[in-house]
Amino acid sequence: MGTMTALRGAYPRLIKQVDRPVNWFGRIGDHTLFYARAMGGTPHAAVHFRREIVRLIAEISMGAGTLAMIGGTVVIVGFLTLAAGGTLAVQGYSSLGNIGIEALTGFLAAFINVRISAPVVAGIGLAATFGAGVTAQLGAMRINEEIDALESMGIRPVEYLVSTRIVAGMIAITPLYSIAVILSFVASQFTTVVLFGQSGGLYDHYFNTFLNPIDLLWSFLQAVLMAITILLIHTYFGYFATGGPSGVGVAVGNAVRTSLIVVVSVTLLISLAVYGSNGNFNLSG
Repeated sequence: MGTMTALRGAYPRLIKQVDRPVNWFGRIGDHTLFYARAMGGTPHAAVHFRREIVRLIAEISMGAGTLAMIGGTVVIVGFLTLAAGGTLAVQGYSSLGNIGIEALTGFLAAFINVRISAPVVAGIGLAATFGAGVTAQLGAMRINEEIDALESMGIRPVEYLVSTRIVAGMIAITPLYSIAVILSFVASQFTTVVLFGQSGGLYDHYFNTFLNPIDLLWSFLQAVLMAITILLIHTYFGYFATGGPSGVGVAVGNAVRTSLIVVVSVTLLISLAVYGSNGNFNLSG
């Protein structure tokens, strides 16, 4: 012990560089342990905290407080996917029109919306709305010692605060993502048929031809995985927030930054695992 103290005093910069990877692995261990506790507590939360889960489902879908005025996560995610679907139609129609195959805009809508656009945009919307709100809520409870009060009352704080949010998120993500996918399809069709004047029958032909139901199922799986990772990340940063109100703001920023990276990483990994080098479709004239 004395030797280590002497080394730290003599070579502080060297010891600091050595401690960095050790601390990094320690943080990974903390994350893993917290995630395991949160996921393991979902059965207990589903049985004993049903009323809290119902309240959280309403908060995820329609928002709470002032967010309820604009519809919460449903409206935000819906608007984002609506705009993304319209942008895809605009870019696809103009780009394909340059080579005379603008009829294939329906193919782009069925292919890119399902595999890339809708999952990524929905994940970003979930992280920016409910995820950031969860981090702020748990962070405020931590700095106000409300989490410690739950422990003193014999209530399991991880199950009550974290596992309930995971269960609520898993229940709410299916209708939420269904709305997102439908709105992305509607936006692409409206932009192509109404604004650009393409034949509705032509658009529907290529859209229905290349819309693979299996891709929709994989897309829903991708959305569920993104929702789980987003909720775990945001609850972790909120649960262990420190430093007062400014520390809660820092925790929200770190959680959003991390979850955005995870969203695109999950999209990449799912695409590699499911599709790989084979796109599961054949385009021939």
